Amino acid sequence: MSFLIGLDLSLTSTGVSVNGKTSVISTKARGAERLHIVSSAILDLCSSEKIVCAIIEGYSFASRNSQAHSIGEMGGAVRMKLWENGIPYVEVPPTCRAKFATGKGNAGKSEVVSSISAKTGIIFSGGGGDDECDAWLLEQMGLTHLNKSEYQWSEASISSLSKIDWSPLDQVRESM
Repeated sequence: MSFLIGLDLSLTSTGVSVNGKTSVISTKARGAERLHIVSSAILDLCSSEKIVCAIIEGYSFASRNSQAHSIGEMGGAVRMKLWENGIPYVEVPPTCRAKFATGKGNAGKSEVVSSISAKTGIIFSGGGGDDECDAWLLEQMGLTHLNKSEYQWSEASISSLSKIDWSPLDQVRESM
């Protein structure tokens, strides 16, 4: 049964994880068309998989990137579609995602992927592999918060969960 979706929003390959199965949403479209395509694909998946809560990687405020406005638009478009359709979401700061995976909040993408592959045997590779890994991690973080993860996580991993506002997921859990 699906109920959570992990989302690593990206302009080029948005990582998605449902029931531990990962994929990416990619498009060559730009501007409003790209926002529509990605947010609609996410909403379609939420509907078909009966998702009750999304776990989204929050914005990286420390990043210096000329695409910051476009990334903000993508995040806003997805959050608005989820809200309009009554799907609550939890935002996970990037440092919490990294700490959950590796034990340190400043770990880079390759360290995160290597750590998860070593722990689980799951290989995330190719274009968008790191986005899929991040989405998988976000879903695992939600499952771990609910004590439903099939994996045993370290004390450092578990401690990263305390920095996250889980109230949207907790409210859904209470109504289930």
